[in-house]
Amino acid sequence: MQIYTRGRTVPSAPLPVLPVAGLPLPPVLPVPSPRSQCPREASGDSGAGGRRPRFPFWGHKGPEWPERGGGDTRGQDGTGRDDAGTAVADGGPGHTRGGHGGALTFLALGDWGGLPDPPFVTPRQVATAAAMGQAVTELGGDFVLALGDNFYYEGVRDEWDPRFQDTFERVFVSPGLRGVPWYVMAGNHDHAGNVTAQLRYSHHSPRWHFPHPYYSLRLHIPGSNASARLLVLDTVLLCGHTDDFGLGDVPAGPRDAAAAGAHLAWLRAQLEAAAGDRFVLVAGHYPVWSVAKHGPTPCLVRLLRPLLRRHRVTAYLCGHDHNLQYLEEGGVGYVLSGAGNFMEDSRPHDGSVPPGSLRFFFGTPTSPGGFAHLRLEPGAVTVTFLEATGRVLHRVTLPPRDL
Repeated sequence: MQIYTRGRTVPSAPLPVLPVAGLPLPPVLPVPSPRSQCPREASGDSGAGGRRPRFPFWGHKGPEWPERGGGDTRGQDGTGRDDAGTAVADGGPGHTRGGHGGALTFLALGDWGGLPDPPFVTPRQVATAAAMGQAVTELGGDFVLALGDNFYYEGVRDEWDPRFQDTFERVFVSPGLRGVPWYVMAGNHDHAGNVTAQLRYSHHSPRWHFPHPYYSLRLHIPGSNASARLLVLDTVLLCGHTDDFGLGDVPAGPRDAAAAGAHLAWLRAQLEAAAGDRFVLVAGHYPVWSVAKHGPTPCLVRLLRPLLRRHRVTAYLCGHDHNLQYLEEGGVGYVLSGAGNFMEDSRPHDGSVPPGSLRFFFGTPTSPGGFAHLRLEPGAVTVTFLEATGRVLHRVTLPPRDL
């Protein structure tokens, strides 16, 4: 394994191998009844024991959004209003919160959403979930960024759908993941179902945070005055729907041009507001660049790529293609982490990305899956690609922005 530091490749010190034991699924948990009153709704708290969990970020932001088909306008705890309060890191079982070794750390996982029929999970998803718990314990993990396609193949029906239990709550149960919040976005398969239901599920699970179809997290890097910004996009809203298993692999265009324009205007404003942040990360489901089955997303190459370069964005994170990739172009790192449920090694779009931009690719079909781990320190962002065996596949360090 080598570490790629922009401009040079250097040997790396080995990371601990993360053993993956068998992960037995616990008994089925009861699905909440529509009549039940969620503790968060009743008390205003998001955690057990009446305590609001505190994480190393300063609020999340999203404009008022009437979700189509749901009649729901969401914000801070589902409303879209600013939360200007400052949160402080808190301890949690099985892992270090608020700065593992003086850093903010998180895992990025895409395309992890099980199957629509019993047992509602794949062996690869189960192995990846176990490895994620070990990675949080060994390397740190303040949160998980879920990069979309959370529920194959047609999302969920409503906020009471058993898939929340069968594919999420009963799978990501290792000690290292207990109490770790998930920040969620929608992929194309989620849009085939009810995205409003996924937003509303935030009221039923202390781990599931999906405040708005697109939103902003301002992150604090422990032990410093440095901040980072994570902008979570809805690329289906921006670019339109795609069919993974048919002929429509390229989004044909947004269904609602006005909503897409409002989303893009929000993104521009957020990038302007991030001028003083040491690192800026942008995340969406569709890739800008990819050598795999779906390839580059023309809409994002046209609309998003110039913004990423102009605002000196540190990295763009995505899923959609079912493998792990790292590309670099125009000073921006492109982190593709879509190996949570399926693995594909085809590279039909090798010639569709900028020459020399591909630095890493992994899609071995016999692999048990994988994900990305990000470590934010005042002087660098370190991206490590991990296989679900615990093997380190690739690591790259990204410098701070020039402010």
